[in-house]
Amino acid sequence: MGLLTNLRDSITRVTDRLFADDEPKRIGIYGPPNAGKTTLANRIARDWTGDAVGPESHIPHETRRARRKENVQIERNGKTVTIDIVDTPGVTTKVDYKEFLDHDMEKDDAVKRSREATEGVAEAMHWLREDVDGVIYVLDSSTDPFTQVNTMLIGIIESQDLPVLIFANKVDLDDADVKRISDAFPQHETVPLSALEGDNMDEVYEKIAEYFG
Repeated sequence: MGLLTNLRDSITRVTDRLFADDEPKRIGIYGPPNAGKTTLANRIARDWTGDAVGPESHIPHETRRARRKENVQIERNGKTVTIDIVDTPGVTTKVDYKEFLDHDMEKDDAVKRSREATEGVAEAMHWLREDVDGVIYVLDSSTDPFTQVNTMLIGIIESQDLPVLIFANKVDLDDADVKRISDAFPQHETVPLSALEGDNMDEVYEKIAEYFG
């Protein structure tokens, strides 16, 4: 039985390698809370499949579990790429239940929410280290990108040798500053957009097809 099991496992590994290029690329959407990750994931999914990935909210940590939309086929400039979008929870170094009290939550609900959000951060990190083929890193272009979380995550992505695109989201806001983001991470290409308004989505899709195709 042991010999047969080893032979079967070897055949499976070879087959997986042979057909790996035919499998959709798992593209993780990462970034800090409230950067607009789910809004972007929904924009991409709706544009190419007609369906959303998950609910959007102005309350931080609305996404507390990774959500996946499979077989999203994007076509641009003669290139076609099929991806699985993985919308991950916002990564932060600390989740305080008190921040949910500001959104009219009862204390018990806020504590439960903060616990779920903490577990979601751990899950997002697991996906990053084990289960994604590339990363879309979303930042709110109206806020300072020089944070511990952003520096840490970009460093981890680079250590994993994963292709990454940085999307400077929320350019529709008056205090948006895309250059501040491109200056923070000059080693990676920065693409401006508004996932909410749909601004510059043509370039977004061109870059996705180019980087992940």
